[in-house]
Amino acid sequence: MGLFQRIKSLVRALSGKRYPWPGLDITLPDGQQLHLVGSIHMGTRDMSPLPPKLIALIQRADAVIVEADITGTETPFRDLPPCPPLSERLLPSRFQQLEQLTDELGLSLALFDSQPLWQIAMVLQATQAQKLGLRPDYGIDYQLLHCAREAHRKIIELEGAQSQIDLLRNLPDRGLSLLEDTLTHWHTNARLLQVMIGWWLEQPPGETPSLPNTFSHALYDVLMHQRNLAWRDRLLSLPPGRYVVAVGALHLYGEGNLPSMLSAASK
Repeated sequence: MGLFQRIKSLVRALSGKRYPWPGLDITLPDGQQLHLVGSIHMGTRDMSPLPPKLIALIQRADAVIVEADITGTETPFRDLPPCPPLSERLLPSRFQQLEQLTDELGLSLALFDSQPLWQIAMVLQATQAQKLGLRPDYGIDYQLLHCAREAHRKIIELEGAQSQIDLLRNLPDRGLSLLEDTLTHWHTNARLLQVMIGWWLEQPPGETPSLPNTFSHALYDVLMHQRNLAWRDRLLSLPPGRYVVAVGALHLYGEGNLPSMLSAASK
């Protein structure tokens, strides 16, 4: 591509229109027209159906791209090997903190005793979202997938469910940092969920929203930055066309976010 075309592509990438949901347009140098959507994996009843303009974008797209197709019925946590008792894996103070939280949530700590630490963290986070009134079938990517199928649009996975489980199974310290961050930032995570719901029900964020950091540096690098890099390369490799791309809303903002990586690649 010539210099003029690259400059024109960059201008289009940086001057996209505003949408009444967390979304933005980026055109890549080789003709890939992306509409990035900041998804929330669980949502409230008021978040359904999707905005008509977003549905129209899906219907005009050549494909809808998601982190993973979550519309299947199989549990992603099947066939995991049992772990040693939690009392052998957690410091007494952390064990007590986890015991107190599970009691508040009405969960049996005994059910977690042989589960991986990262799985416990994921179950706690999902339970917290449910307590706030969120449900998986109102999640944005879940609704996008159903709209794509109704419109007979191609669906592309950036990772897939099994790849995500493999990522969690290979976390440093066997997922201890994820569980510790979940416990430490419990109330901050609840407020962050409410903020992201507001992006869909009230007003989308500006270009650089102020967001709390609820991950340790090492965990942020694995779960956010490295995945953004891989997704950038995947999106850059697409053939020319129009795509609706749904990723977790936090991947669109903050340090090393996906739009900034894609814009940098367009220069």
